[in-house]
Amino acid sequence: MTIQKLFLTFFGAGLSPKAPGTVGSLASLPVGLALLYYFGLETLFMLTLAITIIGIFEVNKYEQKTGIHDHQQIVIDETAGMWLSLMIAYSTAVTMHYPYAVLLAIVFSFAAFRLFDIWKPSTIGWIDRELKGGLGVMLDDVLAGIAGGFLSAAILMAIEKLI
Repeated sequence: MTIQKLFLTFFGAGLSPKAPGTVGSLASLPVGLALLYYFGLETLFMLTLAITIIGIFEVNKYEQKTGIHDHQQIVIDETAGMWLSLMIAYSTAVTMHYPYAVLLAIVFSFAAFRLFDIWKPSTIGWIDRELKGGLGVMLDDVLAGIAGGFLSAAILMAIEKLI
């Protein structure tokens, strides 16, 4: 396996025969949590920004080589989106004053990201359909991650109001 394919498949998670996007998101979650715990939010953000930018260029190269747009095996975009969703939900959860807020943030960030990534409402869907190349592949998941993070944060805040 080439380094490019290792990167684009997030260490092989995208090679799953069933639901590679979900598997890629699930594989990204513990890595994102470890980065948050050991290195902090700022480091995870910078790494997310870096893989997004590198992902745009590497997806372009891969698409030129294979002629396939947004191949199912490419899940580095899910990694970027998942980490954005996680960061937003986590940074909200640490301000909450009820038990298990961080655990709920982890679960909600995954579920909400996958919801927006699969559903592709509004601008997310437009980007997925209209933008070609690496920018389109990466940007729809970045927006799905941001939307998933905000939805998770809203749910966490609603729970705090109800308790």
